Amino acid sequence: MSEVHGSRLGRRVAEAAEPLLKRSRSVSAVEVFVGLRWLKSAQVDEWRQGRIAHLDDALAVRPDKVASALRALRDWARERGLEPSEAAYLAATRDRRPLRFTAAGDAEAERAFRVHWIPADLSDAQRERLAAKQNKAPDLQVLLPLQEGWTCAGCRGTGRFQLVEDGEPLCLTCADLDHLVFLPSGDAALTRRAKKESVLSAAVVQLNRRRKRYERRGLLVEEAALERAEEQCLADEDLRARRRDRDRERREHADVAFQEAMAAEIRRLFPGCPQERAAAIAAHAGVRGSGRVGRTAAGRELDAEAVTLAVIASVRHLDTGYDAMLMNGVPRREARARIRADVDAVLARWR
Repeated sequence: MSEVHGSRLGRRVAEAAEPLLKRSRSVSAVEVFVGLRWLKSAQVDEWRQGRIAHLDDALAVRPDKVASALRALRDWARERGLEPSEAAYLAATRDRRPLRFTAAGDAEAERAFRVHWIPADLSDAQRERLAAKQNKAPDLQVLLPLQEGWTCAGCRGTGRFQLVEDGEPLCLTCADLDHLVFLPSGDAALTRRAKKESVLSAAVVQLNRRRKRYERRGLLVEEAALERAEEQCLADEDLRARRRDRDRERREHADVAFQEAMAAEIRRLFPGCPQERAAAIAAHAGVRGSGRVGRTAAGRELDAEAVTLAVIASVRHLDTGYDAMLMNGVPRREARARIRADVDAVLARWR
C-alpha cells in the first residue's frame, strides 16, 4: 500500500469511490471529486456545456492535492483488482470538442482524469455497453436563463433560450436553432420519439439554485419531427397506458420494500428510536421524486450518513422548536445552531 493510499486523503478517496463502484460498476476521478465535495455537480455540468475551460477553474483545492488524490484513486483501484478504461469526454457543444481537465494540459494528468476504473470480471458484452455509455457524446444543451434581459453576443438582443458557444451567449436565431420548437418535459414517450425523429435537437436545462445543479426542462426539436412523434404516441396510447399501470404497481412495491429496509437501518443505527417513528421517517425520506435524502444515491444505498441525515431532519422538525423559530423570522443557520444541542440529545437517547 502506498503512503498516499494509506493517508487520510487515501481513505476519503476510497470512501467516495466504493459506493460509485457498487452503483455503476465504474469509478472516475471526476465522480470521486464530486463525492469529496471538491467539485459541485453544477460546475461539472457547466464544464460539460463548454462554459468552463477546464476543471482547474472549478476545483477548490491545490494542484498537488489533486495529484495526490489521483494517485490514491489509482492505488485503491489496483488494490481492488480494477482495470483502467479510458473514456472520451466530449463537450455538449455543436463541435463536440474534447474536454480539458487541467489548465496546463499535461498528457499524463489528462489521461488520469479520463480513466474509468472497472471490474476485471466484466463480460465482453458488459464492457461494450459500459464503453458505449461512457463514450457517448452528450446532448447539445441550451439554457433556460433564470433571469430575463440577458444580451446575445451576436445581435445584442435577447430571447427565451440561450446557447453558450465559445464562452459567449447566443440567442436561438444567432445560433441557427430558431427553427426548433420547445417540447416541455413530462411525456417520456413523446420526448424519446421526437428526439429520434429530429435530425437536430437540443436538451433545455435550467440551474436549480436550491439543489445547485442543472435540471432538464424539455427538448428543442424540429416541428415536423414533433408532429410525427405525436402521431406515433396516439397510435399506441392504450398500450402505453397499460404499461404505465404495471410500472406504477412495480414502483409502489419497490418503494414499500425500500422504506421497510430504510426503517430497519434506522432501527439498527438508533435502537432507541420507536418502531413507528422509524417507519414514519423512512416513509417521508423515501418518497419517490421528492429529492429528499432517502432518494439520493447514498440514500438508496442505505448509506449510514444519509440515513442519519434523514433521522436528524425528522428530529429537527418534530422534536425541537426549529419550525417555530423559522416562523418567527430567525435565520435558518441561527435556528439550527440554537437547536443543535436538543437534536444531539435525542440522537444520544436513541443510540
